[in-house]
Amino acid sequence: MAITTDDVRKIAALARLDLDEARIPALAAELSGILAHMEALNAVDTTDVPPTAGGGGNQDGMRRRNDVASPIPMRRAGSALAAESRDGFILVPRLSTHEDA
Repeated sequence: MAITTDDVRKIAALARLDLDEARIPALAAELSGILAHMEALNAVDTTDVPPTAGGGGNQDGMRRRNDVASPIPMRRAGSALAAESRDGFILVPRLSTHEDA
């Protein structure tokens, strides 16, 4: 499957990319090369290849750890790291206001 320059322009428009017109033919050739490589990979017979370990699911019976977050021990309290804090939150100076200048 060959990618045309019109295809590249359409992909760039969908991705909101601003491409240099001189670069578009090279990109079309690169994308066509990638698709040709994918077609070659699809032609390989993998019926006798076993699935890889950890490729999803729990086929091999490996135990997995629980996804549990724990607090990070700190040498100082969070309020000691900031100039000002209130009710456990760090107060930062206002960067701008929404008033008209």
